[in-house]
Amino acid sequence: MDINLITDSCVDFNEDTVDVERIPFKITIDEEEIVDYNIDFMELISKMKNSKNVIKTSCPSPDDFMNAFIKCKNTFVVTISEQLSGSYNSAMLAVNLMKEKFPDKFIHVFDSKTAASGETLVAMKVKQLVEENFNATEIIENTNKYISKLRTLFILNSLDNLAKNGRITNFKAILANVLHIVPIMGAQDGTIVLKEQVRGKKKAFGRLVDMIGEYNVDFENTILGITHVNCLEKAENLKNEIKVRYPFKDIKIFAASGLSTVYADDGGIVIAF
Repeated sequence: MDINLITDSCVDFNEDTVDVERIPFKITIDEEEIVDYNIDFMELISKMKNSKNVIKTSCPSPDDFMNAFIKCKNTFVVTISEQLSGSYNSAMLAVNLMKEKFPDKFIHVFDSKTAASGETLVAMKVKQLVEENFNATEIIENTNKYISKLRTLFILNSLDNLAKNGRITNFKAILANVLHIVPIMGAQDGTIVLKEQVRGKKKAFGRLVDMIGEYNVDFENTILGITHVNCLEKAENLKNEIKVRYPFKDIKIFAASGLSTVYADDGGIVIAF
């Protein structure tokens, strides 16, 4: 079965995802539109830091998805959580429009209910099932089961972007910086929730590692993913700490996409398992 795998550009980068077709988001900083495709990430981070304005993102259009769907008769799509972006709805509209013209095409869209390393792991799961020659029904059932069990946690090095984009008040961001309060955030039903607040980054990362053990995880059959925004050494240290504590099947490190960079910000870490 000839199957194409498509994602939006919230899927992050390593050797397992280089050949995944990404439909890019657009990032707007100070009226400059940046397409999230082969971008200079250090330049993006610099522009983010130098801007005092809201940094906007816009999801791919239905036409963007349709242009990718036309290439193959059978297509699986993975998007960022529907609760965080319009990407899933845009892809679904594209599916409906495409089936009106080409009713024989098979297209299925997965709402990953997460982002960054979480969405990346979902895409890797679909890719694995396709390569192992599972049929379409089996791929859908297995991937949906995988999504339902996936956990996502993250620590941001800075709250500046969340404040700029109105996710939290400037006062809270300033107070957190002054008091060295580090929020540990997570995904729940596709939305972002505050899990805990810890004083000090070292303690926060220690607590993050502890929290993994509080979930019911089949470690030997589970891959953990770590997305980092311009902090590979921090990600590698975290990987080593997790390996000492938990017998995961594998731990993958991903470099953040443009979209992940905007929201996790410079120094941000996102884990999923």
